[in-house]
Amino acid sequence: MIYKVEEYLREDGTSPYEEWFMGLDTIAATKITIVKLKMEQGNLSNVKWFGGIGEYRLDWGPGYRVYIGKDGDKLIILLGGGTKKGQRKDIDKAESIWKEYKERKANQPKKK
Repeated sequence: MIYKVEEYLREDGTSPYEEWFMGLDTIAATKITIVKLKMEQGNLSNVKWFGGIGEYRLDWGPGYRVYIGKDGDKLIILLGGGTKKGQRKDIDKAESIWKEYKERKANQPKKK
């Protein structure tokens, strides 16, 4: 299955995922970009799902994590990222962002 992978944008236009991604060094950013491409191609084998979100685990360096939400059958929302060391805090943040995403989506006017 092919997925559309998008960053979550807050009402002010900022992206929590981009804020995290821009702080990565070049090699880490390249590896995370490959993770995103794998997700687009349907490879979610390294994702552990819990609490409505997914954690893509990259077994490299400090153990990078990419946090995602799945909206329907074909859309993956990038919520943020982190490392194994900050995992609990990163999960809490991703769960909060996912809740924000779902609330905003529920409050959008229905398209005709």
